[in-house]
Amino acid sequence: MTILDIITRADPLSLAILAADREPLTYAALRETMVKAQQSLNAAGLGRKDKVAIVLPNGPDMAVGFVAISAAAIAAPLNPAFREDEFRFYMQDLNVKALVVEMDCACPAVDAAKSLRIPVIEFADFTLETPERGQTAFPGFVGENEVALVLHTSGTTSRPKIVPLTQGNLVASAKNIARTLRLSSADRCMNIMPLFHIHGLLAAVLATLGSGGSVFCTTGFNALKFFGQLEEAKPTWYTAVPTMHQAILSRAERNASVIEANPLRFIRSSSASLPVPVFNQLEQAFGCPVIEAYAMTENAHQMTSNQLPPGKRKAGTVGSAAGPEVRVMSPEGKLLGAGEEGEIVTRGPNVTLGYENNDSANATAFAHGWFHTGDQGIIDEDGYLKITGRLKEIINRGGEKVAPPEVDEALLEHFAVHQAVVFAIPHDKLGEDVAAAVVLKEGMIATERDLQEFVNGKLAAFKVPRKIVFLDEIPKGATGKLQRIGLAQKLGLA
Repeated sequence: MTILDIITRADPLSLAILAADREPLTYAALRETMVKAQQSLNAAGLGRKDKVAIVLPNGPDMAVGFVAISAAAIAAPLNPAFREDEFRFYMQDLNVKALVVEMDCACPAVDAAKSLRIPVIEFADFTLETPERGQTAFPGFVGENEVALVLHTSGTTSRPKIVPLTQGNLVASAKNIARTLRLSSADRCMNIMPLFHIHGLLAAVLATLGSGGSVFCTTGFNALKFFGQLEEAKPTWYTAVPTMHQAILSRAERNASVIEANPLRFIRSSSASLPVPVFNQLEQAFGCPVIEAYAMTENAHQMTSNQLPPGKRKAGTVGSAAGPEVRVMSPEGKLLGAGEEGEIVTRGPNVTLGYENNDSANATAFAHGWFHTGDQGIIDEDGYLKITGRLKEIINRGGEKVAPPEVDEALLEHFAVHQAVVFAIPHDKLGEDVAAAVVLKEGMIATERDLQEFVNGKLAAFKVPRKIVFLDEIPKGATGKLQRIGLAQKLGLA
């Protein structure tokens, strides 16, 4: 099955894509847009084997552009915030054949494309303005087993890896998410996630479209606008990363009437571990279940998820397998049992078959018949997974291993702490020691000693941060995730 198939199967008169100050797009209109985009791309000499970079602002154009282009070519969404040199690197690395931007875009992406002699296509009113350059050798729509989307990983290596995902991968993942959340045509997702990222593309857009529901596309996340958008969109759910949930929570109390007037069926959290205090506060503030999931680009997003009532949701876990097979494996390749700690591995129809042009990475990541996530975890007797750390982020303090998320959780239980990220700093004798970056709640006061004594009352002494830096804001990645890797260097502690 392909994305075109799931759009075709929906009620043609139902609303698919909505946004503020825009005419809503029905499923019939969305399908027509996909057909026209395929014809336009083919007429421009672009086909199923060609990569097309998409640099559009968050909103309905980006959602529709992704759906339409991935049906006829290989969509390559890029972060609009990149600088010209970054665009040039990613376009060259991907070997893109065209760039899609909004009308009259005078931006670094266009400058990069022109310097590389890559054709620029404008996208306006859900239409690709393409010059006719002759037919492509690969016309028509992308098949189930053909690549539809390529994304770079945001991992810990110096050079990002290219993850190709087929139509089959994308549809399998969209179905998994829809099944987990029991999505139907009555549901509406309010998307606040960046749409150059797998989380927004799969969980918010494709999972919703695959269930015949509607997506209200915002221009991106803004905590000051969130509750106004909630009133306008009237969604049944939204999905976000933990830092976004925290920002929303900071304004929830003063918007209690908006929450009460626009009840949500559930809230989803993914892309980073959700601290237990934030989980509890979200459920209390919104009066609905919070469903934490575990996801990764190589898995076309979702791997595990907590369940909606009457199923279990366990705070501090990322739930049970929700689509692919998920196990824990020893370094020797042995599958481990309940309660045993090891590397999290997956396999299934949503998992990429391998990185593009990267034999060494493939040999490591795709071993013993499973995809190796690089995350460490434990599966309990109920089949629920607890992530205990990222293998490359584990702090080795003179042979004593410290999992940063565990210390994050302890710090976040302090009444004055709003955000906390624990990371490694160099130590002349131990090799590494524990440090933390902390943002305090507005109006709250706490000292380094206060927090150290608090953590010491909860964890072993060797896990207590030896250095705590207080910040107004912790550096975040493009998708809103707090950045642990490289934080010591950024803060001048390396």
